[in-house]
Amino acid sequence: MNINLYGILIALGVAAAVIYMGKETKRLSLPPDLAVDMALWSVPVAVLSSRIYYVIFTWDHYKDDWLSIFKVWEGGLAIYGGVIGGALGIYLLSRYKKLPTLKLLDLVAPGLILGQAIGRWGNFFNKEAFGELITNPAHQFFPLAVLVDGQWHQATFFYESVCNLLGFFFLLFVRDRCYKKGQGFVLQWYLIFYGLVRVVIEGLRTDSLMLGSLRVSQVLSILLVAASGIILMLRLKRTPLMIAGAVIWTALFAVIAVGVVRGIVLTYAVMAVFALMVFVMFMRETAKGSAA
Repeated sequence: MNINLYGILIALGVAAAVIYMGKETKRLSLPPDLAVDMALWSVPVAVLSSRIYYVIFTWDHYKDDWLSIFKVWEGGLAIYGGVIGGALGIYLLSRYKKLPTLKLLDLVAPGLILGQAIGRWGNFFNKEAFGELITNPAHQFFPLAVLVDGQWHQATFFYESVCNLLGFFFLLFVRDRCYKKGQGFVLQWYLIFYGLVRVVIEGLRTDSLMLGSLRVSQVLSILLVAASGIILMLRLKRTPLMIAGAVIWTALFAVIAVGVVRGIVLTYAVMAVFALMVFVMFMRETAKGSAA
């Protein structure tokens, strides 16, 4: 019997997210069926949008065989496309239930990154989302490398899975502080954390979705980290720092856009420092709120 392990891993990721959301809704005294409702409204839209997103950036592969577009079990689901579609599904549910959209997205974010950590293992069984060749025999072992068609490659799916799991625990750590500051903070930290992870992992992969000479996920990650960090600072009433951050990010994005060598390395260094600065600021502000 041919078992589709890719689909099973995706389903397990969704199940883990729903279990987390179910426990969190109970902890927050929210409607008991809310977690299942969020999955029913967001998952189908997320799968559809993740496939559309992937097909758009790999159109040359599908233009002569439109039927292969529907073969999602073969892989080809883009995470960021799924995030966009899932957010749309949550928005529609929030309008229907008359609940705050950002509150629901805060509830989803930790479950989402946990689901991503599990779902990434589907790439292992589909032999995709790996990195460059590893030719040194001393480094040809899992989890540093993965064997694909008789050759050892960087196990980038595993790197991201581990980072996503760490991201889940990070969001749990800041979750209650975020709730005290208002709605949308957990979501913003998800976008910052995952954006930082994805910029690095995407640079190692050999199957990136491209827009000209740019890796789509890297560019989008940079924008999301910048926007989320600046908005977070604005909400913490750090306007001068926000303006300085905006100027720096605009300059660095211009460097990437013109394809300057080492531009991505410089950008990531600034991203990491920027994120750390925002985190320290956030912890101080939430500590004040707790003391008060």
